[in-house]
Amino acid sequence: MASIKNLKKDINYVLGDIIEECYTWEILNPKADTKGTEEIIDEAIEAFDALIEKVNSKDVENYKAHFKAINSELEQTAKQLIEKINSL
Repeated sequence: MASIKNLKKDINYVLGDIIEECYTWEILNPKADTKGTEEIIDEAIEAFDALIEKVNSKDVENYKAHFKAINSELEQTAKQLIEKINSL
């Protein structure tokens, strides 16, 4: 990982793209119920807040392992949210 700044950008871009995909789905399916996409958007926002809070945490002993764990958590969260979008 290059820097904390890049990790924050990755978190922002990945979760932002997931939210954008939810809005695209809503536009393409105007008659469908939007309750599912609203829940996915809420989950993405909660995940964003939690991940940024972990990145900004100052009481970390091993920074390299800590940031690798955050990166893998971002990947897992993104996969789960994309699977939910695909199942709509």
